[in-house]
Amino acid sequence: MSAPALAAHSPVSFGDNLRPGAARAFRLWLLVLILLVLVMVTVGGATRLTGSGLSITEWKPVLGAIPPLNAEDWAREFALYRESSQYKNLNSGMSLGEFQFIYWWEWGHRQLGRFIGLVMLGGFLAFFLTGAIRGRLAAATFGLGLLLGLQGAIGWIMVASGLKPGMVAVAPVKLTLHLVFACLFFIGLVAMAAYFGTFGKRQAATPGLRGAAWGLVIAILAQIALGGLVAGSHAGFTYNTWPLMDGELIPGAGKLFVVAPIWENFVDNPTMVQFNHRLGAYLLLALAVWHTFAARGTPAFRRAAHLLVLVLLQAVLGIVTLVLVVPLHAGLAHQALALLVLGYATSHAVKCGPGTMPEPR
Repeated sequence: MSAPALAAHSPVSFGDNLRPGAARAFRLWLLVLILLVLVMVTVGGATRLTGSGLSITEWKPVLGAIPPLNAEDWAREFALYRESSQYKNLNSGMSLGEFQFIYWWEWGHRQLGRFIGLVMLGGFLAFFLTGAIRGRLAAATFGLGLLLGLQGAIGWIMVASGLKPGMVAVAPVKLTLHLVFACLFFIGLVAMAAYFGTFGKRQAATPGLRGAAWGLVIAILAQIALGGLVAGSHAGFTYNTWPLMDGELIPGAGKLFVVAPIWENFVDNPTMVQFNHRLGAYLLLALAVWHTFAARGTPAFRRAAHLLVLVLLQAVLGIVTLVLVVPLHAGLAHQALALLVLGYATSHAVKCGPGTMPEPR
């Protein structure tokens, strides 16, 4: 379906703001960015699971792209890290080779972030200055660029929280914000790509079904945020059984509420954090089942069923990751699949375009 044709079925028209001859290049650019973000989030997960996130203690947006080039440079970087609380309390006695291992993970994560920023900026300027995108589409694309920039700033705020005296890891809430804003950027890219037909044609759906599809996107994002809190508080390394937690389906209040004030249990108490992530998974699976049944007899049924299968697979992978005590390969697979589920749900929601389709019976 052409961009103008899609616009005819949308309350917000972007179709007339994309030059027809540039549509293929624009879709390819969006797809490249989507793949880069998927890799970026996975590399970020590896950086966290390997304990590498605090290995670089300075933020240099330009010069920071140059890694240590000689023994003197490495000695300086290692000396800076040895001043951190993480080194003193967790990694005291670490060798230079061990430091280089975690350094390269963090350096690679930052370089990938810089590369995504260049691809985003370069693509936007190329399309905008040539008149390929204009109006609302240009504004929306520019807004995605601002969101990416904000994501980078949050990333440094997150790292800085872990470099404070006495801290051995980044603050769970700031890690979660970093992850959520990456997901918001990802949602924006996928939604725009789906709007212009990258993932197939849009089909009319009832307002209720369309609203439910977007509700699933929000629910998946919320579950990913809960997963970020699990990662930030290292809650995945405790209660490594399923479906019970230390022999209980629902932990007692003495385990769920041990931190004062009460609200801090939801971000800092590993028992509460893991329980909420488990509960979120059950609720999300129930929503996906309900959505699939609600979509019976409509063009959206097949996509809804596919989404249900993805949610189920992600739940199973989460259980396996927990029981295995979060090995690197399982943890990364769980995080990558979460983003794929989010992307498919977003594409599905966009494809449920407005229309005059009757309510299913």
